[in-house]
Amino acid sequence: MMTRADYAAIARWVPRNSRVLDLGCGDGELLKFLREERATAGYGVEIAADNIVACLKNGVNVIQMDLESGLSGFENDSFDCVILSQTLQAVLNTELMMREMLRVGHEAIVTLPNFAYWRHRLQIFGGHMPVSPSLPYQWFDTPNLHMCTLADFESFCQRLDVNILERLVLDGGRVVNYLPNLRGSLAIYRVKSGKYSSRVVT
Repeated sequence: MMTRADYAAIARWVPRNSRVLDLGCGDGELLKFLREERATAGYGVEIAADNIVACLKNGVNVIQMDLESGLSGFENDSFDCVILSQTLQAVLNTELMMREMLRVGHEAIVTLPNFAYWRHRLQIFGGHMPVSPSLPYQWFDTPNLHMCTLADFESFCQRLDVNILERLVLDGGRVVNYLPNLRGSLAIYRVKSGKYSSRVVT
């Protein structure tokens, strides 16, 4: 679940009047927010029929497509920014998704729930898979396939030689700077293709 604090954090990294592609855009609320706050233009990609209808009600241009098939319908550098919000952990081929995002977009913004969040650790210590606002599903109905921590994602970027430009870690809409891999429930990354480097400290 995204909050207005998450939207504002993402919007801060999206240039005004830019072309944006939102993958797994849900009801289109984020794209609507970016259009109103940053005068962006672009498309959402979504597979669920009810979300397609919601996008249209929000005045969002949306394409019905399965992300697992890749982004072959989009040319290289078609967008200034590609957004993947709390979806990377739910796709089968995370490496392909990351490479495709950075092929069609100049930069990408990825948000993901942090499996190492302290409340999640407590629930695992108590013998149960974690359930929280950032991980709202039970183990038997979760769409998430590849749960990770902040440290895992940053190692993943290093392996793919993806440059991490910025990172913002939140908990309940508040910024977390101290021990983010323990105290943060949601991470937002701005990344770009190129020789791996990172301006963040885990």
